[in-house]
Order: sequence, then structure tokens, then C-alpha cells
Amino acid sequence: MLAAVFSLSTFAATAQTTNALSGLEIRGRQLAQQLLEQWPAENFTNTGVLQIRDADGHPSSIPVSCKVIVTPNNWRSIYEASGIATLTVVHAADQSNKYFYRPLAGDGPVPPSLFQDRTRTNGLADTDLTFPFAGSDFWICDLGLEFFHWPDQKILRGETMRTRFCRVLQSTNPDPPTNGYSRVVSWIDNETLGIVQAKAYDAKGELLKDFYPKDFKKVNDQWQVGRLDIYNVQTGSRTRLEFDLKK
Repeated sequence: MLAAVFSLSTFAATAQTTNALSGLEIRGRQLAQQLLEQWPAENFTNTGVLQIRDADGHPSSIPVSCKVIVTPNNWRSIYEASGIATLTVVHAADQSNKYFYRPLAGDGPVPPSLFQDRTRTNGLADTDLTFPFAGSDFWICDLGLEFFHWPDQKILRGETMRTRFCRVLQSTNPDPPTNGYSRVVSWIDNETLGIVQAKAYDAKGELLKDFYPKDFKKVNDQWQVGRLDIYNVQTGSRTRLEFDLKK
């Protein structure tokens, strides 16, 4: 409908270009919405380990768990890094994510706003979503796939990535923070709708992170990811989040 309105108010040549772009954007929004509507079928808990290699090459390993709780109105992902932090992401239909972060004694320097916001019913402020979870390369917003909630979504092309047939979806942040993402490009598997690969760009448009989910398995009739690798190409740090998926 929006494409039709635009076409009536422009010259023919401009209308053709606008319609082509609007079509890609409409399909991008539809795909992002489809991704956000994927609710788990039932509750489950996965345990695993967060393996971090910081910018200086120092390794660390942290036991983690991810508990998924499904209710009639929403579903929640609760990430717990043993003795360090707990992150709860609340997903609800046609609503923005809500994030609740509980830093513990081992979390190192934590912005005061995180302590203040953790008791707020509306969750964390947007400015806190780039805080690293348990000192890893995963920001809070990464674990909630916040970029699929951005209003600007566009299909760039179809492409094979790591032997999978994918649609390439570009998510653009209309108001990127100086320490956040300006856009994220994701390769979405046509069959599973899982992310095969993603690249995140900083506020200057330069590549910041590479994201690689691996070891997809179907558990209780739903696809789950056994391993997620994320690389900060600007600092050289990397993190692997690996779960022991139940058969």
C-alpha cells in the first residue's frame, strides 16, 4: 500500500526506482517480522560455557546457562554467567524487547545505570544495551537480536553462504549511538530461518564484529544453535558461546 501511494506522487522514472526500493524494504520488514515471531514451542534449559580471549590474548572460561520460559503473553531468555551476571530478555509480540541485567560481584566495572535500571519495570535504557555480557564480546543487545527490531530492514540479495541458501538482510539503525551499531547484515537460512552469518558495523560504517552461529540441531522439533562465535575485528578479541544441546 505504501508503495502504491508513493508511485502516485512521483514521476514515472522516479516511481520505478521507488517501487523497486520499497519492494526490497517491504520484504525486509516482512522477513524481520517473521524472525521475531519465532517463539519456542516449550520451556527448556541449555548449559554450556562462555570462552573468551580478550584483546591481549588472555583466555578465560565461564560456565553459563540459558533458560527459556514460554508464557501465553511472552517468552523469556535468561542467560546466567556463573557468579558474574544474569541477563533476562523478554520477547513479546509486536513489542520491543525488554532487558533486565543483574551484575554480580565478578562483573568488573559496571556503569551505575545498570544497577539503577535493573529494578525498572521497563528494563534497561537503550544506552546500556552495548554493555558486554560477562565481559565477553556479546553485547546485551546481541543476545536479544535487537537489530531485527530496527525500523529499516531491507533484502539485499539471495546468496549461498556456508553451503546454505540464504536471503541477505540489512538492518539499519536510524539513530546509531557512537559506541553502537549503525547497521547489521545477516545471512538468513531459507529453510530454518536461522542466522548463518552476520556482520555488524560501527557508527562510522566500519566493520566491527563478525558473528558465526554453528552446529544447528533440531531438538524437540525446534532448531537450536549449539555454538556461537563472535569476533571483534577492531580489537582482536573473540568469544565462543557453546551449549551442550540435548538430543
